[in-house]
Amino acid sequence: MLELTMAAVSAADAGATAGMLMADSPSDPGAVLRVGRDKSVCRLSTPDDWLFVSRVHLEFLCGPDGSWQVTWLRGSQPDPSSEVRLTVGDHAQPLGYGGTVPLPRGGSGELIIVDRTAPRSVNVGFYHEA
Repeated sequence: MLELTMAAVSAADAGATAGMLMADSPSDPGAVLRVGRDKSVCRLSTPDDWLFVSRVHLEFLCGPDGSWQVTWLRGSQPDPSSEVRLTVGDHAQPLGYGGTVPLPRGGSGELIIVDRTAPRSVNVGFYHEA
């Protein structure tokens, strides 16, 4: 099972947890959870006018062995207007544009999509149940 929580945070409401969204999926091979602006394909969607987030920005995919990975999908622009950071425990690393990283089985962490032009972010927490 992969559980996701998402909060869209602007400078005005930093630290608030109101409006938190949640989604989950069993760890079945081929299962997908997406985060982005397109509500028709994303289980967790951001405000439509937050253009620093792509229509489909992050894709969580379950592999054949029940492990999960996350990919920052490349959008329509050659250079993104955001940055994505992955934090697991005390370890933080950037996730490259178009990059994929495995999620720790039985672990938790957070992906933060940061707007490069304004004090806004999308915080996506995850828990991968073993």
